[in-house]
Amino acid sequence: MSLDYELGRRGNVVLMRLTGRIDREAGTTLDVAYAAAAASDPPVIEVDFAGVDYINSTGIALIVGVLSRARADRRKIRALGLTDHYRHIFEITRLSDFIEVVEPIPR
Repeated sequence: MSLDYELGRRGNVVLMRLTGRIDREAGTTLDVAYAAAAASDPPVIEVDFAGVDYINSTGIALIVGVLSRARADRRKIRALGLTDHYRHIFEITRLSDFIEVVEPIPR
């Protein structure tokens, strides 16, 4: 299964919902998703990982790339919908030092 995305909006925050796997094949989709989310120049992009069922080490590197782009754009990234396992991975890889991990807002 590849990675898909869907965008939403809540005020001045863009929500990027990801579905599928974040691995070496997800690079283009993540680039396109970030560009689409950033197009309206929001101060914050929330990335919803609830639909992501797999992230490998290459996927972590791709997420770091998105964080790097956001930082260069002076844009904040928040992660939500992480399982306990991936929340732990974000902590041990220190991703959580650069991306705020929050609980999802009920729909």
